[in-house]
Amino acid sequence: MDIIKKEKKVRTKKIKRNEIRQLTPSEIVEELDKYIIGQQNAKKSVAIALRNRWRRQQVSDNMKDEIMPNNIIMIGPTGVGKTEIARRISKLANAPFIKVEASKFTEVGYVGRDVESMIRELSDLSVNIVKNMKMKEVELKALENTEERILDILLPPLKKSANGTSSDENEIAEKADAHELNARTREKLRDQLKSGALDNRMIELDLSSENFPMLQVLGPIGLEEMGINLNDLFGNMMPKKSKKRKLTIAEARKVLSHEESGKLIDMDAVIKEAVEKVQNSGIVFIDEIDKVAGSNSKSQSPDVSREGVQRDLLPIVEGSTVITKYGPVMTDHILFIASGAFHTSKPSDLIPELQGRFPIRVELNSLGENEFYEILTQPENALIKQYKAMLSSEGVELEFEDDAIREIARTAAEVNEQVENIGARRLHTILTTVLEDLLFEVPDKIKIKKIEISKSFVKKKLDLIVKDRDLSRYIL
Repeated sequence: MDIIKKEKKVRTKKIKRNEIRQLTPSEIVEELDKYIIGQQNAKKSVAIALRNRWRRQQVSDNMKDEIMPNNIIMIGPTGVGKTEIARRISKLANAPFIKVEASKFTEVGYVGRDVESMIRELSDLSVNIVKNMKMKEVELKALENTEERILDILLPPLKKSANGTSSDENEIAEKADAHELNARTREKLRDQLKSGALDNRMIELDLSSENFPMLQVLGPIGLEEMGINLNDLFGNMMPKKSKKRKLTIAEARKVLSHEESGKLIDMDAVIKEAVEKVQNSGIVFIDEIDKVAGSNSKSQSPDVSREGVQRDLLPIVEGSTVITKYGPVMTDHILFIASGAFHTSKPSDLIPELQGRFPIRVELNSLGENEFYEILTQPENALIKQYKAMLSSEGVELEFEDDAIREIARTAAEVNEQVENIGARRLHTILTTVLEDLLFEVPDKIKIKKIEISKSFVKKKLDLIVKDRDLSRYIL
């Protein structure tokens, strides 16, 4: 099939996928149910917050600026789905999403401006999202330009002589024939190029090096933190270097297509759209916010660095302007979702001003045996489905008896109670222990095409470890 037609079909599918209509709250919950078991209250809250962002875009400009996002604090132990909920809604909304750990701002050498780095990273991500989207829109034209460049390398076009340089009719006729022959040969090469017949042929390319040499600035404030882009400052002053590389035509098509797509897009328009996307659709997930909450703040003064982090987070969450290399970015309408286990502290230990900026609080439930069974079997990315897919690549069909799955779920719940509750992450550890020998021996020692995992097989692998509490601490 014609390569350009094939690429056009792929591009159309991708564009349709990107143009997903705005989902209703119930539809958002349905989508989250495909990957996350339980936690209906949390799903409902984030679905409403996501839909409210779309509702805000539909109101008049005067009221639009007054509507603040419904920032959320999710409270619950580790491994119950807090991060997964935030990650999935960012995909549903096709919005720039970044996850940061609040605890990293309490490290030695912390300075307040580091908190703003989350917005700069979100801006970088948004620019990449919009740039890739724009590059897909010009993909067809870029492929045509790429084809012409490859043909120019395979068969350089004949130079046209200036008008009136020759009066010899025979010479003029010879040149016309040469041009016609060149054009016919070029069309034959074009057909071969489209059909893929030339994919393994080697060609030499002159590729321009766009990467500006890295400069390290010594001192407490980096250029990135000042919102300065080195490429803008010095890019035009430095001569562009080119480098010769030998590639197959199949490899050259990918490299040149990316280069041609970059030439066809307007980066100023990309940056403008990306900044707007951050300001109106950006999602920042602040994990481990309980680590910066002071405990027993009434009886003793809270840790200075913890309260300092909260006070530096406050202006970002309540709305301020952060200088980035793409220009100023306002955080007034960015959605902030915070999460924490709050084992040794509680949300009320946060400073009152920050508490007020997270008006919605959702408690996520601990997971038990029944939830673990559902997690292993129901989601589209269930662990058992993942292991089945991996072993199918070796030509082995892996089957789990229902009793075996229930035994794995029961063991995970038991170990969580006895050792430490790490939620659904325990299932990774348990399954890896159960299948470890199998995964090691399948390629060369086990030749069976179908393997069934029974309850007795699971008990045999886990009983000794689970019974010995000291051993289970290290292994499970």
